[in-house]
Amino acid sequence: MSGSHGANPRIARRASRSSLLAAGAILALASGTAFAQTPDTAQGTFASQKINTIPGADYGAPPIPHPEALIPQVNDYLNPYGTALLLSNVNEFDGIISGRNKGSSNAGQYGLEWDQDWNTLAHIPGLQTHAVAVGRYGIPTSRMFGDNLNPSQEIYGAGGNVAIHIVFFYAEETVAHGRVALAAGRFPSQNDFDSNPLNCNFMNNSLCGNAKAVGDNVSNSSYPDANWAARLRVRPIPQVYIQSGIYFTQDNIYSATGGFRSGFGINSAHINGEFFPAEIGWEPTFGPDKLPGHYKLGASYDNNNHNTWVPNGNPPITRKGGSQAWAQFDQMLVRQGPGATDGIIVTGDYVHNDERYSTRGNEYVLAGIDRNFWHARPFDTIGVLFAYTQVAANLTHTQRLEQEFGLPISGGFVNNSLPSGVQTHTINLEVNYQIHVMRGVTFAPDFQYFIRPNGQGNLPDAALLGFKSVIELF
Repeated sequence: MSGSHGANPRIARRASRSSLLAAGAILALASGTAFAQTPDTAQGTFASQKINTIPGADYGAPPIPHPEALIPQVNDYLNPYGTALLLSNVNEFDGIISGRNKGSSNAGQYGLEWDQDWNTLAHIPGLQTHAVAVGRYGIPTSRMFGDNLNPSQEIYGAGGNVAIHIVFFYAEETVAHGRVALAAGRFPSQNDFDSNPLNCNFMNNSLCGNAKAVGDNVSNSSYPDANWAARLRVRPIPQVYIQSGIYFTQDNIYSATGGFRSGFGINSAHINGEFFPAEIGWEPTFGPDKLPGHYKLGASYDNNNHNTWVPNGNPPITRKGGSQAWAQFDQMLVRQGPGATDGIIVTGDYVHNDERYSTRGNEYVLAGIDRNFWHARPFDTIGVLFAYTQVAANLTHTQRLEQEFGLPISGGFVNNSLPSGVQTHTINLEVNYQIHVMRGVTFAPDFQYFIRPNGQGNLPDAALLGFKSVIELF
């Protein structure tokens, strides 16, 4: 990838026209360099793609994206001004084909992104801004058979059920040939930490957009909600990065009050603590085919109060401070084309939470994609996912006591009701085939299987059949 865009002699004459056009857009995050239109190059992947990009000697801020789209002329015109926009829709449908209940549901998101390179537009080296706004609709089908741990459709919820929900907006300054990057603004911690642009090749929320257990601690903010924050990333050598940050947590960013429903609740009135994540990553390439890999270790601490699990009817016990740890990798095993994802890639994720107050104590994910296996259709992709989620031991113990004494069972709500049995562990399986229909359009038939839905042994396994579609208009 090349360095920042150089000066364009037309900029001075036409900058004001470009700025007006950009200002008239709904705020949005840069989507990432689009090698091809596939779920992992769609909306919201730019931040994690930047982490997975090794800078060269002349590397500055990452080049702005030029997403594959139905109407490419929009960004053909805007890119010379350092401006990139993406208007897209992600839609996810699933129907239950086996299990106790039958039914189907649809969930989706429309969004508009804006990424601006200020070196190109105003000769400010290394400075870029990113923002995103979305609208969401629908519910996951998995709720119909009692699951609330790993929803079948990841693109549901937290969008406030409003026409426009502001997700985030931030600035990032890149210096020292790409070796130092400082970001500040309002953005979720999961944009950068335990993040992988390959995750949304899948539809199940156990992995897309982050491993679900990472967001189990609400201090660790996740898309489409955010905190005021600052993050620093340093590369002592090109293949290694170290990053950390401070995120000012808010007690109700996922609620419908105080402006959070629409995302416009951006004042500091609800800040209740700080979240401190740290991560180190190694990004080697192997062999003559230069097979890329990404290996990451991270941990976090927050200074918020957390209610620990106690049987219903007992006074709550609050614990000050919470911790979390994760390990993640992806590695291309076989190269099948020149692109960064053209080949067979295996990816894994492990997350550990403090089991005294978390719902998900541990999560293990192993997945793989196979892209460009059919050279006549180089963007078609096969995806396979396995996810094992262990419910926190403290919650399981509490639920067993409640069941023994005939008390309501604690835990997450499903369709406004508490779990109907003791939760221990659950397994999610997914297989899909992503069809690159045409430029800007991907359609992916999808099969999922839930073993012990909601972690409960009293709920029968369930199979689902559906699809995920991604459409980029421009």
